[in-house]
Amino acid sequence: MNILQALFFPPEQPGGVSSMIPYIQERYLKKGWEMELFSLPKRIRNKGTEVVEFSTFDWKVFAGNPTVEKYIQTYKDYLWWTKMRITKSYDLIHGHHPIAALVMKQLFPDTPVIITIHSSYEKELILNGKIAENGPEHQFLTAIYREIEEKVDRIVTVSVSFKQYLSDYVDDFDRIVVIPNGFDEKRFKPFPHENATTQFISVCRLVPAKGLDTLLQACSLLKKNGHPFVLHLIGDGPSRPELEKMAIDLNIYEETIFYGYMLHPEEFMPFFDVFVLPSQAEAFGSVFAEAALCLLALVGTNVGGIAEQIEDGRNGLLVPVGNSVALYHALEKLVIDPSFRYNLARAAWDKAKKTYSMNRVIQQMTKVYEMYRKQDGNSI
Repeated sequence: MNILQALFFPPEQPGGVSSMIPYIQERYLKKGWEMELFSLPKRIRNKGTEVVEFSTFDWKVFAGNPTVEKYIQTYKDYLWWTKMRITKSYDLIHGHHPIAALVMKQLFPDTPVIITIHSSYEKELILNGKIAENGPEHQFLTAIYREIEEKVDRIVTVSVSFKQYLSDYVDDFDRIVVIPNGFDEKRFKPFPHENATTQFISVCRLVPAKGLDTLLQACSLLKKNGHPFVLHLIGDGPSRPELEKMAIDLNIYEETIFYGYMLHPEEFMPFFDVFVLPSQAEAFGSVFAEAALCLLALVGTNVGGIAEQIEDGRNGLLVPVGNSVALYHALEKLVIDPSFRYNLARAAWDKAKKTYSMNRVIQQMTKVYEMYRKQDGNSI
């Protein structure tokens, strides 16, 4: 079976789905399947000129809105690039972004196209203060979900909570399949160590939606109450200057290290003790599973896919969104009780190995792929 994985970002893009798909490709190639990757290079901008139309709504009512116009232009660019580069046919196309899936179905209407929706672009924009809830941009971006349902052959998403989120925007909620992300265990090498001072680590894009202001406030309370720690922040983004100033104002700049972007943070993570990320929303939260596979204790917010990964008190700790005092108390427990911290980390590692292994993803995705292989009367 010959499958095209249609990404939006190039595979070398840090984090998330783009960095995961090459490992999936490697597993399928070993199984004897044919699988190729396709994405839109960053340098391709404003090349497409073809008219864009959707069948379930008229996007032109939002014309002139900068966010909508940028989305439509990106659609045109993806269309232009796909026509330029794809010259062969595939048995199945698996899109990993709404634009990728819709473009592929437009150009190859007779080829089965499935999509994995990994996150909510509109929710991220709202949380980062870029658009208003129920504003024109929000209406346009959520209308895309109904267009996807109308056009593609199968919708997959990464958590039960995100499937529930999508139910407000599609007609047939039951058609959506949940397959959580998976991770190649060989990438993660837990390292036995004893840190005299508790080492916290967070890996994310530095934007408001990740709740790092709450984390800095909680760490300030740790210091005020005499609990030593070091906070390692890996990632970059528009909030970095504000967060660095906040660390200075809260008198924790000496305890806080801003690393910027790092290509393979999983190689760095095993040397720390606690992974903490107080996000305001996460469809899945891949970095929690990655941290668990590095044998770190987990602290996250009780939202979305995070709450599906962490069972509070058993394999990590959950706190309410935006509550720095609750986060402080959770971190304090892990600072003062290394045995509790280790037990949480071990339980998180056990769950991640069983639930988020790459083998599990391959098995579940293969069942979906085979549905379309059988339609041709062929066997694997």
